[in-house]
Amino acid sequence: MMEKGFYGTGKRKTSIARVWVIPGGSGTITVNNRLLNDYFPRETSRMLIRQPLELTNTVAQYDVWATVQGGGLSGQAGAIKHGIAKALLQSNLQLRATLKRAGLLNRDSRVKERKKYGQRGARARFQFSKR
Repeated sequence: MMEKGFYGTGKRKTSIARVWVIPGGSGTITVNNRLLNDYFPRETSRMLIRQPLELTNTVAQYDVWATVQGGGLSGQAGAIKHGIAKALLQSNLQLRATLKRAGLLNRDSRVKERKKYGQRGARARFQFSKR
């Protein structure tokens, strides 16, 4: 199923991705035992995932195998992107400057703000009625 490769954990929102980058591959990306195009219907999500590979010109050099859980498809795509960047860094330390400049090594820490009591949402209030 999977040969020895380089591992990276990616996180985004409430999604956690475990990503293995396997050298000597053909550029196949597998997510939860499904091909990338089958798992992510949106082209923007697929572009987001390929971003670290395209930036470092290593698309055809590695196969990517990922398991992702939690969150929605957008968060999962971001988590896989983060995981791929960290795994690529393990495979080749010279890529650090390129990945860091593009901001791919930082975890995007934006998460949904909690709903507050006595309010309709995190910031939204119930409609005020004077009479």
